[in-house]
Parts: sequence; structure tokens; C-alpha cells
Amino acid sequence: MTKLLAIAVGGAFGALLRYGASNGVHNLFGRGFPYGTLFVNVMGSLAMGFLYVILLERSSLGFEWRAALQIGLLGAFTTFSTFSIETMLLLENGEPQKALMNVVVSIGLCLLAVWIGIVMGRQL
Repeated sequence: MTKLLAIAVGGAFGALLRYGASNGVHNLFGRGFPYGTLFVNVMGSLAMGFLYVILLERSSLGFEWRAALQIGLLGAFTTFSTFSIETMLLLENGEPQKALMNVVVSIGLCLLAVWIGIVMGRQL
């Protein structure tokens, strides 16, 4: 039961963090492209890579901490389902170039970010 509670608490914080970060980015750059979703997915990937090293390779913290941070917090913070629907909506709205850009940039930057997070974690 403590694992589920840890995931739920982490998820609640992750959802609130996602909402705030995504809206903040949209306020800066507008809503003509899913910048907010791209931002949280890249930052979530960076954090996942970093936490992977810190929590699994360098720490003896229990599963509850890993579950709260990686499954709960980052699971709710990152937005792959939102990325998917926004990409589909771009296609349906006749903007295939933006849809393709969203796919390529999101996947490329998220893979780069998770790698940078791993490198950062291993350099500590």
C-alpha cells in the first residue's frame, strides 16, 4: 500500500507541475505549436535520465522513493498522450509539416535530454 500511496502523491505533484510549466511556456511562446508539451516532455526526459542514475545506480533509497519520483511525479509530468493527440490534431487541421516537426523534435530532444540526464547523474 505504501508503494501506491507514494505513486499517487508523486503523481499529484507531477500533474500540478505539468499544468504550471506547460501554461507558463504557452504564455511565453503562444499556442500555435505545442511548445508546452514539448517542454515538459524534454524536461521530464532530462529528469528521468538524471534520477535513473541517482536513484538506481548511486542510492540505496527504497522503492517507494523511486516509485514516487519516477512513476508518479515524472509519469504525471510528462505528456506522451497529450503529445499524441496534439500531433493528430495538427494532421487533422491540415498542418502535416508542424505534425512532423513535433514528432521529430520531441523524440530527438527527449532522447538527447535523457542521455544528458544520465551523463549529469554519473558525473556526480
